[in-house]
Amino acid sequence: MSFARNKLKQAKDLLGKKDHAGARDAASQVLEYEPTNYHAHVFLGLSLLELADHEGSEQAYRKAIDLNSNQILAWQGISKFYERTEEWDKYAETLRQLVDMYHAVNDVVKCAETWQSLSSLHRERGSRLQLIDALSLLLPGSSIYNTLSNLPLPDVTKPTSTTTFDAQNVVHNSLSTLEEIVGLLETHEEETLKKEVEKRRTRLGAPGPEQLKKEIGVDIWSVSQLPSLYEEILNHPKTSDGLRREIDSKLLRYKQRYLHALPDIRESASTKANLLKELDILVNGAVILGIPDQLAWSLFLESKDLDAVTAYDYSIIKQFVKLFPVSPMTSLLKGYFNYVGESILEDEGEGNLPEQLSDDGPFDMVLNSFPLIPDSVLASRILADLYLNEMDYENAIKVAKNGLEILYRKENSTGRKLPRVRIGLKVVLSTSLVHLYPPKHHSQALSLIDEVLSQSPTNISCLMGKAFIFQQANKWGEALGLFCKVESLIPDSSDEGLRAREETAWCLCQMGETEQGIASLQAVLKVLTDMKGRELDSARCLWRLGKVNCDKGGSTEEAYRYFIASLKSSPTYAPSFTSLGVYYSKFASPPDPTRASKCFQKAFELDPREAEAARKLAEGFAEDREWDLVDVVARRAIEGEGGFDASINKGASFSTAARYLPINAWAWKALGIVELNRRNYPAAIMGFQVALRTESDDQLSWLRLGEAYSKAGRHVAAIKALDRAHELQPDDWMCTYLMGDVKQQMGHFGDAIAAFKTILNTHPSEVGVLVSLGQAYLDFGRAELAEGFETRAEYSFVASIDVGMKTIHTSPGFRAVAWKTIADAILTLSERSAFDNEEKVRNTLLEVMDILPIELEQSVGVAFPILRDNAPLTGTKLLEVAIAAYSYRVSLGSNEIKAGSTWYDLGIALQSWIRKQDSRENFEKAKRKATECLTQAIREDPGNDVYWASLGDAHFLVNAKMAQHAYIKALEIDSKNVVTWSNLGLLYLYHGDVELANEILYRAQTLDPDYSVAWIGQAMVATTNGHHFESKAMLGHAVELTANEPGADLEFASRVFSELRNVESERSLTINALLPAFFVLDRYCARRPDDASGLHLYGLVCERLGHVDTAMRLMERAIAILEAVYEETEEVEVERRFVAANSNLARLRLGQRDWEGAAEAWESALGLLAEEGSETGEDGLLRAQVQLGLGLVACMRGDLEGALMMFGAALESAASDFIIRGQVMVLLAQTMWAVGTEEFKETAEAQLLECITMDPENLAAINTLAVMAILTDEERLVDATFSEILTLTFEKKRQLDPGRDVDYLLTQNYLGQGAVYKAIGVIQSALFAEPARADVRNELARLMVQGREYAIAGAVLAGVEASGDLEDNQSSLGLKAIARTLEMKWKINKEVIGLREVQRAIMLNPSNISGWQALAYMYSLLESR
Repeated sequence: MSFARNKLKQAKDLLGKKDHAGARDAASQVLEYEPTNYHAHVFLGLSLLELADHEGSEQAYRKAIDLNSNQILAWQGISKFYERTEEWDKYAETLRQLVDMYHAVNDVVKCAETWQSLSSLHRERGSRLQLIDALSLLLPGSSIYNTLSNLPLPDVTKPTSTTTFDAQNVVHNSLSTLEEIVGLLETHEEETLKKEVEKRRTRLGAPGPEQLKKEIGVDIWSVSQLPSLYEEILNHPKTSDGLRREIDSKLLRYKQRYLHALPDIRESASTKANLLKELDILVNGAVILGIPDQLAWSLFLESKDLDAVTAYDYSIIKQFVKLFPVSPMTSLLKGYFNYVGESILEDEGEGNLPEQLSDDGPFDMVLNSFPLIPDSVLASRILADLYLNEMDYENAIKVAKNGLEILYRKENSTGRKLPRVRIGLKVVLSTSLVHLYPPKHHSQALSLIDEVLSQSPTNISCLMGKAFIFQQANKWGEALGLFCKVESLIPDSSDEGLRAREETAWCLCQMGETEQGIASLQAVLKVLTDMKGRELDSARCLWRLGKVNCDKGGSTEEAYRYFIASLKSSPTYAPSFTSLGVYYSKFASPPDPTRASKCFQKAFELDPREAEAARKLAEGFAEDREWDLVDVVARRAIEGEGGFDASINKGASFSTAARYLPINAWAWKALGIVELNRRNYPAAIMGFQVALRTESDDQLSWLRLGEAYSKAGRHVAAIKALDRAHELQPDDWMCTYLMGDVKQQMGHFGDAIAAFKTILNTHPSEVGVLVSLGQAYLDFGRAELAEGFETRAEYSFVASIDVGMKTIHTSPGFRAVAWKTIADAILTLSERSAFDNEEKVRNTLLEVMDILPIELEQSVGVAFPILRDNAPLTGTKLLEVAIAAYSYRVSLGSNEIKAGSTWYDLGIALQSWIRKQDSRENFEKAKRKATECLTQAIREDPGNDVYWASLGDAHFLVNAKMAQHAYIKALEIDSKNVVTWSNLGLLYLYHGDVELANEILYRAQTLDPDYSVAWIGQAMVATTNGHHFESKAMLGHAVELTANEPGADLEFASRVFSELRNVESERSLTINALLPAFFVLDRYCARRPDDASGLHLYGLVCERLGHVDTAMRLMERAIAILEAVYEETEEVEVERRFVAANSNLARLRLGQRDWEGAAEAWESALGLLAEEGSETGEDGLLRAQVQLGLGLVACMRGDLEGALMMFGAALESAASDFIIRGQVMVLLAQTMWAVGTEEFKETAEAQLLECITMDPENLAAINTLAVMAILTDEERLVDATFSEILTLTFEKKRQLDPGRDVDYLLTQNYLGQGAVYKAIGVIQSALFAEPARADVRNELARLMVQGREYAIAGAVLAGVEASGDLEDNQSSLGLKAIARTLEMKWKINKEVIGLREVQRAIMLNPSNISGWQALAYMYSLLESR
């Protein structure tokens, strides 16, 4: 122990000498001897601190504290350590610990000094909360206050005389400390609130800013210390009055904010109620003491639950005005009480009132002050009362509703209910709703009145309002009862009592008790006469007396005198003018309509609610066709009843008028008719709809509504409205006519025609219906033509012409319209070149021509058409008739339609005629005339884009600049016309600007993706750019879009056939590819049955599809047409086409074994070709093909000599064409072989060898030579030919042998030699190269069955089934059944099962011969069993 003491003393001395290393060593030696020595650890920590070994120093101090935490020495040391190392948080914790330790040992000075260090640290480096905690230590109630309170009072004259001056000052002057803590805490809470709001407002699903502030505020204020601190300041003996008022104000606002933030739910109800009580105590205290805190006074006024504003304590109001003279609420209260005649100013201040109100009246003072206090319920009540008194019901409703919303929010915020205030606002709201455009808002007002009366049964305003509602609804008994109740509740001398007496008398009059009612009215009138300022009430009484005399059978003269007296009492009382106007128009002798009209006008000017006067005015203006004045009257009458919803929602549109039931349905109907005449269809529709809400059975309104819907393009709604009109009045033909017109617009032409015919059954001479019927037939025909129904369209066009002729005979005044329909029908019909009912068409045209003038050729350059009975009726003839009709229509010069239309139609017809002309006779004259017509049409109507586009079409070929100018002008007028864009694109394409054409046509496709011409143009652009695949796809899409573009049909079919002509593929694939071409050509030939090119192509397609008979008929028709054309023109091109058609017909006949017909056709073709030696290269090829065909015919007839001669001639004609020459040589060799002599056989082989030498890739020659070698057993030649074939690659062999004849030949050769496996190998190689070929699979399976490999055969045939091709599956069903039957060796009745399979195969494809062969085999199996 002495060793430890000595070392500790040594360490202490060394520390005093600043020998820190020695002190460290000494302390360490002690710890080695005694590890739990407290002082050794402290000395070690101090020495290590001085030696900058901070980690060791802290560990030493902590070890000492752990050994004895109640010893101060280690705490002092570690405190010094944290201060030097600037670890401020740990330093603060250590200081706080030292404060408590000094307090425990009652060391007042050390405790105060340590606290001063702690507070200084928090002021410089700590947070507000840390400083608040430090300051709170010196407040009464803290853990160390009792110790520090023993400090002496500070001597402010000698602040440095003690080390604890700051602590002394705080302990003995706690008020300043409380103020500082309050300031710090207020700032902290405000910053915390802002930070939390900013942090939470961006969260997903976060509430609004205000609600978020409330939620966060509740979290903060519910645990805040501010209320208790405020109370401490208020209770502090040194608190001054000024500070007390300031703290009271802060506490008031704090509690108000906390109260408003608390949610109105059950969990917080008790807290909210306690807060409200505390707040009321503060508010009442401020009011009682007269403290000038405006918030407290405002809360006091707003919290009063009084029936009326006048029930407020005037002394309180006066005191408020005195305390806050510049407050907006003061100005509002002054204005209100001055308005009602009450003074709230002190006697000494009353002299200021006139000066204050000199610029603004009382009402203006209220209006100017209200926007400055928008959240005040009291302000809303005051302004609503004033608006109601001023009869400004609209604004009264707005302010009352706003007041109710504010009241609702405040009740939720404070938890205090104010039922009387709510009733007061509802009374204002319901009364205003009663009198604003009655009875528009009566349903809403009645619900409010009933609610008020359930709480206050004697509320006079609501009783009167309910009685007025009953009066408006003609419930006079109920109204009488309520007015009598009001009379019993209030004295007669009051305004409400006198008005109740008057209304009671009026109810009696309306209920038939006229004498009693008149007496009561006269009594009321007597009272009103003696009162000042009641002129309007007197006028109303006088008018009612006159009205009763007039309506109840009294003297009209007496009524007249009452009306005059009423107007003398009040010249602005409108009902008296209305009644006076009725008197002048009905009862005066004689009637005076002029005076009546003036009276009605005056009444309507004074009050737009005078519906009778308004209607009389509107009827008069309508009779004079003054539609603008009708519109003005109707609109003002509607506004008078609140029809445009201008009463409550200023921003409401016209459409909101439909939300209520109108009073003046006639005004809405008149407005609808006016808007219908102005073509403002949405407004017209709304007018009729609103009118029908009141008069739902008004047939005329339904009719006009349907008409408006129709013209607005809302066809379904129009049909519904017209159906309703038809139900109400089935015999109204106008309704049927409009329904037909709507059906026609919808494209339901059949229904439209039926409707028009129904009308004509009863009104056969109705011109408008005849015109519409003719147009319906015309539109129907165009629609049918677009869909490809040629015969139906022909019937519709003829019917349109017949109806047009009937119109002309019925009403010559409508000739121009009728001729328009007739000419349009003939023009459209002229697109056909043949007719199904030619006789009917001819007779109809003759009827038209009978009334047309003959002087046509001189004016238009087209000869007047002559229809001969023996001559066929052509489209050109019809076109000439159409031109004559259009020309005659121009000569009529009628004003029925625009002149531009007549010139345009004639120009278009001439353009169509020019395109069909082959001769130049009258061509130039007609062309000039067409251009003149289109130009004249543009002069008449330069704003019509169609005319400009047609002028562009006229100049399309000859004047590109003019055409471009016309198209661009058309697009300036209508930039979304897809036809014009397409034509402009085609113009650019025709004249070589492909890039610009592509852009324009793309624009057209964008405007209307279903317009086929744009797709056709794009296809042509693609062809020009070499994109043939895309071009074909676009053409295919175009022909799918419409059936009305025959040129596209022919071009598409031609391209499809051209692609497949040189491609040898499977027949099923060829059929599928040719089917679209087949259908479009069928459609094309139906539209243009005289087009030889279309018929020829159609025949070739039918040949490919296997319809040989149809192909022959089409070829014969094409030949007949070409022959007729050639006889007229003798053109070389026609001759060449005739030769080609005859050659194709001969080939078809040859395939049908019609040798004579084939020979005849080829000889006809051969006769038209040039003589040998003089023909061109193409003629030589045609001659070679014809001679080849004749050689085949001779061969088939058995005339081998003739065949040889023809083949030889063909060889000479095809001198340089290796393809035809090779074919001819193969046929020549085959024919020579057929002669049978050795000489000819050798010559045949020599011919084939020569052919192969000339064309080594001629597989037909190689195959033929191989067959000949096989037949003559020339093995060397067979091996040579087969080696030649086997050296070819697969791709080359497939290209040269599309029919796969080489594989067949090799297979048969190996089978003939008995080399079955080699034959199977050939087929397997073919299948491996083309696994999708069903015929190869069938052949391989057949060999497998023959080799008894039934399972393998079934597996091979399964691939056919997996392909999903129906035709391939059907071809293999029989073979598959045999393979499966033979595979089932031990199964009973296996032959029966197989037989059923084969029978199923035959049922699916009876024309397949392999199925029948399989059936025969199955029967043989059954017989063998």
